[in-house]
Amino acid sequence: MKGDTADPKGLIFEAFRIDGISEAECRSVFLDWALSLGADVSANEAIELLLARYSDEHMDHPMLKVLREGMGRAEAPRRRGGGRARRGDG
Repeated sequence: MKGDTADPKGLIFEAFRIDGISEAECRSVFLDWALSLGADVSANEAIELLLARYSDEHMDHPMLKVLREGMGRAEAPRRRGGGRARRGDG
């Protein structure tokens, strides 16, 4: 299914349709996918859904390996850092 909560831009869907896509290309797609998830979407839950959706038809596809590797590691990107640290005067 293209364009749902688990794959908002259809990036994973399209990756499975690309004949001869490499694992490195799948990793790039995965990163773009992770950045496109809504803040209220659990990446791990989305990965589980995508694995269930594509595993049977695409058993040897490199995207499945990338998705499996992403389980447990995937989190919504968080902003790091911030404003400058304030120094006390005096």
